[in-house]
Amino acid sequence: MPTPTSMYRTDRAASRQVGAGARRALTFLLAAFTLLALSALQSRADESLQHFMSGTRPGELIQGADAYGDLMGSPPLAPLLSGGKPVGYAYLNTDFSSAVGYSGKPIRILVGIDPKGVIRGIKLVEHKEPIVLIGIPQEKVVAALNSLIGKDLGRVAAGQEQLPQVDIVSGATVTVLVMSDSVVRSAVKLIRSGRLAETGTLAAGAPVTPAKTVDATVSEVHDWNTLLGDGSVRSLRLTVGEVTKAFADSGHPEAAARPETGNPDDRFIDLYIAPVSVPSIGRSLLGDTAYERLQKSLRPGQQAIVVAGDGAYSFKGSGYVRGGIFDRIELLQDGQGVRFRDRNHTRLGDIATKGAPHLREIALFTVPDEFSLDLSEPWELQLLVQRSYGARDKATLPFELGYTLPDRYLKATVPTPAAQATQQPQAAAPGPAAGAQAAPETTGQGSANEEPLWVKIWKLNTVKIGITVVALLVLTAIFFFQNWLVRRPRLFAWVRRGYLLFTLVWLGWYANAQLSVVNVLTFVNSLLSGFSWEFFLTAPLIFILWAAVAGGLLFWGRGPFCGWLCPFGALQELTNNLAQWLKVPQVKLPFGLHERLWPIKYVIFLGLFGLSLYSVSLAETYAEVEPFKTAIILKFARGWPFVVFALALLGAGLFIERFYCRYLCPLGAALAIPGRIRMFEWLKRYPECGSPCQRCAKECPVEAIHPEGQINVNECIYCMHCQELYHDDHRCPHMIQVRLKREKFEALSSPTTRAPAKPGKGPASPPVITHKGLPIKVPENDTNPTG
Repeated sequence: MPTPTSMYRTDRAASRQVGAGARRALTFLLAAFTLLALSALQSRADESLQHFMSGTRPGELIQGADAYGDLMGSPPLAPLLSGGKPVGYAYLNTDFSSAVGYSGKPIRILVGIDPKGVIRGIKLVEHKEPIVLIGIPQEKVVAALNSLIGKDLGRVAAGQEQLPQVDIVSGATVTVLVMSDSVVRSAVKLIRSGRLAETGTLAAGAPVTPAKTVDATVSEVHDWNTLLGDGSVRSLRLTVGEVTKAFADSGHPEAAARPETGNPDDRFIDLYIAPVSVPSIGRSLLGDTAYERLQKSLRPGQQAIVVAGDGAYSFKGSGYVRGGIFDRIELLQDGQGVRFRDRNHTRLGDIATKGAPHLREIALFTVPDEFSLDLSEPWELQLLVQRSYGARDKATLPFELGYTLPDRYLKATVPTPAAQATQQPQAAAPGPAAGAQAAPETTGQGSANEEPLWVKIWKLNTVKIGITVVALLVLTAIFFFQNWLVRRPRLFAWVRRGYLLFTLVWLGWYANAQLSVVNVLTFVNSLLSGFSWEFFLTAPLIFILWAAVAGGLLFWGRGPFCGWLCPFGALQELTNNLAQWLKVPQVKLPFGLHERLWPIKYVIFLGLFGLSLYSVSLAETYAEVEPFKTAIILKFARGWPFVVFALALLGAGLFIERFYCRYLCPLGAALAIPGRIRMFEWLKRYPECGSPCQRCAKECPVEAIHPEGQINVNECIYCMHCQELYHDDHRCPHMIQVRLKREKFEALSSPTTRAPAKPGKGPASPPVITHKGLPIKVPENDTNPTG
């Protein structure tokens, strides 16, 4: 038996070992963050055209070129020379337009263009796109981008042709669209700036012409039919048969053979657009209160449009869920285009104007700062129709919905020559990077009635909210009355498994209320960039669960969520219970190895957290280390790599209970850190726990109990198995001793001093006095029987 001195030395040695490990971990993290900062500084220093030209031969941008000339102007252009004569120019796309993809970082492309405005060469020189880095071969993306070579963008800049389209790479749709858009927009801006000798479109001393602006005094409200009839709202209506014929005519017979429905007369999409920053249109479609709120959120000169649709095809798609970009629609004007990101988007419940139809999708988009939408000039919304016809093959086809603001919303103005002279260069100047934008104040606003959007969403989800609140009250009761429950192990087992089944099936698979580390990263980012409660209130179940988790951290640590409210955790535990019932052998890791695997999830969380400070979009992409979206939200209806990853984690959990929770879950790590501030100790222990008794430590499902007996609250999922043992006088050694002493005492006690054979039937019988084995009868009136 260890002596107190030896135990003290052991504890002191362990403390020194833990302290040394903590110092090593801290040193490693500081070194990692230092390297990250240095690499960021290095990348900032090497973003110039000159830098990227040093690694690119002139002939790669224009065939026959053999040298670069001196850089010209700002943004810089590099003449491409052949035999000393200029044959074109090289420029960097990000010097003229933004090109921000999934990663939130610029995609840099060198472009070679001849004096007539024809693209002659393209080279992808830098990107941080995770799709290209991880899943899709870069050669496929470059091949799609090279389809722009030979396109005459001078005709596009002059308005004689539409913007060219590239072939979409399945699995990298957004990345390819961002790249191609950037090349086209930058070329058009360059051409219109007049810096290419043969394509100059700006004439000095151009005459002053009357201009038009939106008349803010026109603010009357109209019904739906009036707005549709006078062109205030424009529509595009397509049937499935019309889209099928368009695919066949464009040379995509495989896509034409895969219609969305069997009936060609079925509605493919009814698409509606309208600029709601125009007072009359905005008040009609949004309502007065929502319109005023929208105007307060818009920056000077910023516009907003409503896009609504119904039918078999969604104009939103799913790209904005994965990467934050709406890849199926593009706003176009004057040869320039921009795609909306999730931060520009607010979902609307319905349209306020009288007579408006019920539409499946209604979205309010604020136009990004990098794109100057002039409502007095024609513009259009391009719908990109996509059809899959194989496991990885996809065909695309663009449809344009044009818009011209009716004259009654406009008023004529005559700008000064100075103002007109400065207007065009501003349009050609590169806008700020899209990654620097943020409009959190618009989230949840623009509701189509007199109340905020989040209030309407809560009302629409009243039943789900009620069920969730009741479930949380039941869980609270389980925790507060845990001593009564754990004394009845059979009942408690059914209660726990029933609650986990509810969490998995209803909360997870049905309501999709699976919390994620992405929620934590988004919350922290919102605190840094502009916090808005409305953004979080638009997801009522997620908001309620996070409020409950925050309260639970004060009382019980991370256990209430990880052990009871996490659908994927419930899936792991239930599948492991089934595996144990089928006699699947369970693997018990040595505690020393188990303890060294704990920090992995903390390293993952810290990595994602640091990455989110650099790029939230990139952090969200790498947060796929969580299998929650695959197994819970999408119910395994996803690409095979994600499904294999999720099934591998569940497979490991059949042998090691809650394998993912123990070692890999970044959300569990994020909750464990603030969970240390809990105010109460609800889990009871005996002095014998850990010395000498090891039963709880050996039977803990997640090995959260140290051999010394203390519970590691950072790892505890509050399954209460140790509390079952605490009260069990047939399994807990301490309680076994208590029971044996009680039974021994009862056995040694005189039968005459115990309760009657039938408890509760009256008081104990009086003592019987005997003489030579025979009872002595005492007369009833004799008060002194011994005398």
